[in-house]
Amino acid sequence: MNDINKSYSFNALYTQYYRKSFLFTKSYVHDSFVAEDIVSDSIIKLWETIKIQESQDKEHLEALLITILKNKSLDHLKHEAIRYEAEEKISNDLNRELEIRISSLQACEPNDIFSKEIKHIFYQTLEAMPENTKKIFTLSRLNDLTNKEIANELGISIKDVEYHISKALKYLRISLKDYLPLIAFMI
Repeated sequence: MNDINKSYSFNALYTQYYRKSFLFTKSYVHDSFVAEDIVSDSIIKLWETIKIQESQDKEHLEALLITILKNKSLDHLKHEAIRYEAEEKISNDLNRELEIRISSLQACEPNDIFSKEIKHIFYQTLEAMPENTKKIFTLSRLNDLTNKEIANELGISIKDVEYHISKALKYLRISLKDYLPLIAFMI
């Protein structure tokens, strides 16, 4: 087999070396689809290389094919290593952020939620509200009366009670916007 170009067609080359090349490559990349791609690309590159050169013996041809397979497999594995490293960094960052959230939540004490500063802003905002809104909100949230009880006590409709509570909550949302994550469910 001194002149491969004359004695081998591409199909013959592919048929002769595909199976061995596939098993060799898959043993390193551990993925059948990737191995198939690498082998196909490698056999094409081998064919293009031997078309340029006048003669190749079988031993040299196999060594060249193994070199091409090795290099393409190494490229793939190096890319995988970089991808795994990036995934690990992302995972570490997510774990760190999760640990911060867990620790923050564990440190959260219900009695401390309304600190002096928040209480001050809360009562200052409450005092700045229109009188009816302030009174209805106080009866609802601080005295735990139902909307129906408030409506009966003040001689107004339940819709009016709901309107004033919504209005008060809007004032408080604006005033306490920096503290909402902690107190949203409290009001």
